[in-house]
Amino acid sequence: MSSVVHEAEEFLAANWSPTVDPNEWRELVVDQRWAALRWPSEWFGRDLSDDEAKEVEAVFRAAGAPGPGQDVANLWAGTMLAYGSDELKREFMRPLLLDEVAMCLLYSEPGAGSDLAGIRTTAVRDGDEWIVNGQKVWTSGARDADYGMLIARTDWDQPKHRGITFFWLPMRQPGVDVRPLRQATGDARFNEVFITDARVADTHRLGELNKGWWVLQTALAYERMVMGVSRRGGGNSKAPVGATAAAHGSIPTPDIVLTKLARSMGKADDAAVRQRLMRLHCMRVVNDLNTERAKAVAKAGGSSPLASLGKLAMAIILHYAGHLEGELLGMQGTLDGDEFPTSRDHNYSQLNAYFFSIGGGTDQIQRNIIGERILGLPKEPEVDREVPFREVRQSGASSPR
Repeated sequence: MSSVVHEAEEFLAANWSPTVDPNEWRELVVDQRWAALRWPSEWFGRDLSDDEAKEVEAVFRAAGAPGPGQDVANLWAGTMLAYGSDELKREFMRPLLLDEVAMCLLYSEPGAGSDLAGIRTTAVRDGDEWIVNGQKVWTSGARDADYGMLIARTDWDQPKHRGITFFWLPMRQPGVDVRPLRQATGDARFNEVFITDARVADTHRLGELNKGWWVLQTALAYERMVMGVSRRGGGNSKAPVGATAAAHGSIPTPDIVLTKLARSMGKADDAAVRQRLMRLHCMRVVNDLNTERAKAVAKAGGSSPLASLGKLAMAIILHYAGHLEGELLGMQGTLDGDEFPTSRDHNYSQLNAYFFSIGGGTDQIQRNIIGERILGLPKEPEVDREVPFREVRQSGASSPR
């Protein structure tokens, strides 16, 4: 037994109880450096290898204690670790790990969804600050966010993938207007954000000026890694992407949930149903193995295209599970409302599954990444890739002159 495993066992024996206050426990785990095992000790980690970290995580799981895993699941802190200045990290790393800072993603725009390199939100230097103008859309959590991870164009004379800078934008300021967007599920989990002369200090810039595209790739890899982890298919559960992701309790996976449903509906002995359940189980297991592979390949603060494989696979799993759930429910699945909770959850899952095919990069974008970066296929033609962005033509949009 390694010394760090023994230390983890002693820590749990002395401190863990299912009745412990969750906030107190999270603070203890973070301050004792158990939350992000693979990260440097300077930033709440333990400098462990992936194999060592897995051993410690297994000890926590065996005890039923949440805590480790933020080095894989915490999008905000992971991006800050990779690209934030030491000053920013001293200010934000601990609060992010404790889930004390509400965050959102300010990426997509009405004219730049799948192609994020086409953003037209601008940031103009004004002394030690930047003045930001533009519009973002499909922003979850924006109404409650303290800060947003923002990409904005800072140089229109560079090609579209360059000239973008990544900022940590304060959301609670004049000039940031958040408006909810109603979804087919009835929720309003997404928002459009109108930014008018908002300000962000240059000290809140992540990465180098005009090189925000590469910061974005790390942030997206974290998001796709989290979205690729097996969980119940759609349902009413929200996918946590911050400190709560690692501390989240065990959520039944789609194959387990639907196996129980098949038994309750008296269909568990149907050969065709059993075959489809087994196929779903195999899809889930393979995706779990791919997730472990992506974790092993991705270095701390880096990114791996394997996350796209898992993210695409999870979207396929959720759609497949939704269709299978409908078949198990039969005509009962057409009911809705609180008086029919199983059918209500099924309908919600069916509609919500489309979020996974869009959020974090569409299925089509994931297929492009897989084809180009994993399979080594030729890239799609990009006629505007090396053209200064102010010369790129876009219907209905204008460039600063």
